[in-house]
Amino acid sequence: MNARRAPGAGGTTAVSPGPVTELVGRELEAAALRERLRDPSVRLVTVTGRAGVGKSRLAVEVVREIGGEFARVTALDPAAGGTELPDLPGLPEPPEAPGPSGPSGPSGRMLVVLDGCDHEARPAAATAAEALSADPRVVVLATAVEPLGVYGEQLLPLAPLPVPGPRRGPAGGAADPHEVRQAASVALFVRRARDADPSFALTEENAGAVAEICTRLGGLPLAVELAARRLRLFPPHLLAARLRGRTTILAGGPANAPERHRSLAALAEWSCRGLDDGARALLGRLSVYEPGFGLSAAGLSAEAAVETLLDRGLLAVVGEEQGELRLAVPEPVRSHCRAELADSGREGAVLDAHAERYRLLVTTSLPGLRGTGQERLLRELAAEGANVSGALRRLRERDDSETAAALVLGCRLPWLAQGRLREGLQWCDETVEAGGAALPEAVRARLADMSGVFALALGDPQEAVRRHRHALALGKSVGDRRQNALASARLGAALLRAGDPAGARAVLVTALNALESMGVTGGAAEAAGSLAAVLRAEGDRRKAQELLDRSVETFRRIRDGRGLAGALRTEAALALEGDEPDRADRALRESVRLYGAFGERTELPGALEEFSLLLLRTAPAQRPRAVRLLAAADTLRGETGAEVPDEWRSAAERARTELSARLGWTDFAVAWAEGVRMPVPAAVAEALSAPAPSRRAAAGTAPEAQSLTPRQVQVALLVSEGMTNRQIAAKLDISEWTVVNHVRHVMRRLGCSSRVQVAGAVGRWA
Repeated sequence: MNARRAPGAGGTTAVSPGPVTELVGRELEAAALRERLRDPSVRLVTVTGRAGVGKSRLAVEVVREIGGEFARVTALDPAAGGTELPDLPGLPEPPEAPGPSGPSGPSGRMLVVLDGCDHEARPAAATAAEALSADPRVVVLATAVEPLGVYGEQLLPLAPLPVPGPRRGPAGGAADPHEVRQAASVALFVRRARDADPSFALTEENAGAVAEICTRLGGLPLAVELAARRLRLFPPHLLAARLRGRTTILAGGPANAPERHRSLAALAEWSCRGLDDGARALLGRLSVYEPGFGLSAAGLSAEAAVETLLDRGLLAVVGEEQGELRLAVPEPVRSHCRAELADSGREGAVLDAHAERYRLLVTTSLPGLRGTGQERLLRELAAEGANVSGALRRLRERDDSETAAALVLGCRLPWLAQGRLREGLQWCDETVEAGGAALPEAVRARLADMSGVFALALGDPQEAVRRHRHALALGKSVGDRRQNALASARLGAALLRAGDPAGARAVLVTALNALESMGVTGGAAEAAGSLAAVLRAEGDRRKAQELLDRSVETFRRIRDGRGLAGALRTEAALALEGDEPDRADRALRESVRLYGAFGERTELPGALEEFSLLLLRTAPAQRPRAVRLLAAADTLRGETGAEVPDEWRSAAERARTELSARLGWTDFAVAWAEGVRMPVPAAVAEALSAPAPSRRAAAGTAPEAQSLTPRQVQVALLVSEGMTNRQIAAKLDISEWTVVNHVRHVMRRLGCSSRVQVAGAVGRWA
């Protein structure tokens, strides 16, 4: 019997037979391929995917498993026009006599394998596949970078292995080896690393570097394997650092592998063969873009070259934002194209064009960031954040300080919303330092003011006061009344946080009057909101509410959602002081919803904490939900690097202590772990799905049962006794479906995610 190429290691292909290695992370794809090959109606299956993704390895392994179910398995060489290849060992031989069809015996069908139908071999392969698939006794299995385009062809796209997700927790903290290992690319890396060094183990010290390596290589199996081999020379942290420059340095593939599988440079060169001039030029231009760019941001139309690059895996879809695909030039193709640009002397011009495109994107977004386009623009700028940073680096390389400063100033609101606080502060300081005396004083004043905003967001009000005062000192010599009034308003907010409400009030009254006289609507609303917070701190709730009403009304009118969300948090605090929990709940819900709409990360943790503390006050049954929200807020704040204000730290610690005591350590720990894993959209949904405050129940009713109907209390009690839905239905003489609905409502209103948690909540009613 004629077999096919024997597999190489973990996801790649070797031309000669060798030890069979276990497929890693391909269980679903292997099952899908087996099912299709066994389907008698299928004539042609093409496994498609980028070079190095493991197409041949998957095909060979599946044929090894089910080859005995076919009367004959033949491999044809597509490069030789369908010439039959010699026998290779490793595949099961079918029995001499025909037996039953299916997994237990040969079916009389023949399996023909066409491996590597690319480049020059593609036309002949397509012709051979079409001819062979016309015979109902033949099923053709082909592997190719892109579809063959034959009628009746069924595709099985093979993507790179999954990479670790964004790490949750404090910036700079150690990665969790168990969590990182869940990604198939890391599992493959660890196995191949142990082949090279049997003592290798994934630990807290190296898990972050391994995750970075696999992510930078995009989970491409061949690249991951080559990287793992380099551990003989470099520990993970040094290897990760080397790959930040260029991934095409990886080489050292097996000597018996095809040349393109021996190094990433060769793989990238092979992948780009056959591109026409237009597609190659576009690929070179896009290689300077950071992953996640949009078609519109890159100035792309629906040109044919884009589809060509997508079909060949030279351009990858990495996500979607507001209906627009987010794209990336994957490694190692990106490094290869950057090297070609550098060698040709065109890299500088391409980088300049990239920087100018993103300068225009930020500049033209500024008017809409304070109005109706805020949500859309903040989300777009967040998606393009890496490319904006790339544009800034290019401007700094060119010593174009004024243009860089203008771009930094335009990033104030987007960086605040994205939680890029330390990065924003660093860019402000470095831009001033790089520009020196050549930078106009007015620009330096605005950068100093902006740096104060980031210092306050990071939880350092004293440093924020110092920076805002420096901005005012610079601004006075320039005579920019508008900028000075805005800086004064921000100084007032910092003084309040620093514990000087009297100083804050004096500064804010002056700033508010100036901004209103100049018609700076948004700035005046911001100053009014800050002054309302000062008056609240001083105990003048009536005047605080009057100012806050003006601020809220203005933010609604100009449609500044972020400003409105902040004002609503102050309104909730005033409402709670006036014993109006319903109004506080409405204000905080709207605030959380607004923050969630544009992916806010800086202010959202505070809003979630305030909402969770309100839940504890108005709905004690929601304790598990409150724990999850506190954990999500704590994790999110840790990612931004912000410090918790002292008053909030003590309040949150008291709440955690109380919750741990009330719930018991196990339930508390489970709920906390669930909150830590929540991404921003899930945390927002968790808060908004909490039941609204209910009227105080009659005396003697358990607090946890106040939000439940009498029937739901009955169901909850029976759940706590361990009864099933069917048993509860029989006990209460209602349908099982009705019980299911009651249990759902009970779990939602008690903030529980399991029947065990419901039983725990009921147990605390006594």
